[in-house]
Amino acid sequence: MFNFLRRRCKNLLLESTEEDEVHVEAESSSCKLKKRGGSTPGRVFIDRNRKEGHEKLVRDYFSANPTYNEKIFRRRYRMSRDLFNRIHEGIVSYDNYFVQSRDAANKVGLSSLQKVTAALRMMAYGVSADMIDENLRIDESTANEAMKKFVEAVIVVFGERYLRQPNSTDIAKLLQLHEDRRFPGMLGSLDCMHWTWKNCPSAWKCHYSGHHKEATLILEAVASHIINGRAPPVNFVINNHHYDMGYYLGDGIYPQWSTIVKTILMPQSMKAKNFAKAQEGARKDVERAFGVLQARFHIIRQGCRYFKIATLKNIMKACVILHNMIVEDERDMFKSIENGKYYLFEEVDISELDRNDAAYHYDFDQFIKGRQKLKNKSIHHRLQEDLVEHLWEVRGNVE
Repeated sequence: MFNFLRRRCKNLLLESTEEDEVHVEAESSSCKLKKRGGSTPGRVFIDRNRKEGHEKLVRDYFSANPTYNEKIFRRRYRMSRDLFNRIHEGIVSYDNYFVQSRDAANKVGLSSLQKVTAALRMMAYGVSADMIDENLRIDESTANEAMKKFVEAVIVVFGERYLRQPNSTDIAKLLQLHEDRRFPGMLGSLDCMHWTWKNCPSAWKCHYSGHHKEATLILEAVASHIINGRAPPVNFVINNHHYDMGYYLGDGIYPQWSTIVKTILMPQSMKAKNFAKAQEGARKDVERAFGVLQARFHIIRQGCRYFKIATLKNIMKACVILHNMIVEDERDMFKSIENGKYYLFEEVDISELDRNDAAYHYDFDQFIKGRQKLKNKSIHHRLQEDLVEHLWEVRGNVE
């Protein structure tokens, strides 16, 4: 009896071992079938005729006598041809990925014009990578890769000039510009924009969802030096009160800080109504800026299809940089109707930026004092009251 049980247990162990071996062999064979490579049997290859796509693109936009004129070029590329050539040269000189080369089969690869055009079309129209395959002869994976490489190159090559903090010259011009608009000491306005994250991972949606039911990322026009308690030295007098920090206009979502001037909800007196009207009218500049940015690059107006947050940040930064470059290139088209003044500033050399001022040599004690002064609600209310009186006095003098 005992011998029978021993033989039975031994047979069961052998059968389980054989089943495990068969299972492992099946898993290893399935892994071998899933392995992907370049020229593997069964892989679908599509001859897109890249050379024909490049030649067609040159005939349409970049030849001596292109099919489409400058107006159509600007509408589809969101910029002039000269500015595109400047960006194209900077990108190609920075990253060898955009240099045309040959593959292992000695076939000519995609040209730099095809890759840069694919990235700009996806940013301008907000379409998926598969939509541009027919015209540019570029597959979906390569178009997505070109997009990521393009935005990274734009940030590195042009970010230092077109995504910088304002220097002393810019601050002086900002103060003069806003003083002419009856807001002495004003540096700008604050606002934010929501960008829907369509392919946000399900586990992260609760972290990126607020009053919007879907996951969003926020682009906020905010002065980082103000938040860190490093306000630029600005001296001005309103209603016989002296102030040594500039301020920004904000709406109701911002805190009651000494550097933020908010509107008055449900104003009752004529003075309060006059202030609310002037403050909300001056804040429209930043709202228009966000509107123009979304109209120019539809990729940040629609739901984003990428998964990584770093990619989303790079796309947003690249859109802002390209927007600033386009505005600088077309500055003659945007004159102010008030006394023929420009609302855009002159080009500043990178070597002229203030890199040795007090903002770059800030100790901890100064940071704490700056934060305490920044959160002083009494200064916030007093500045608002002084602006109410100032704007009412200016209105009386004008009338």
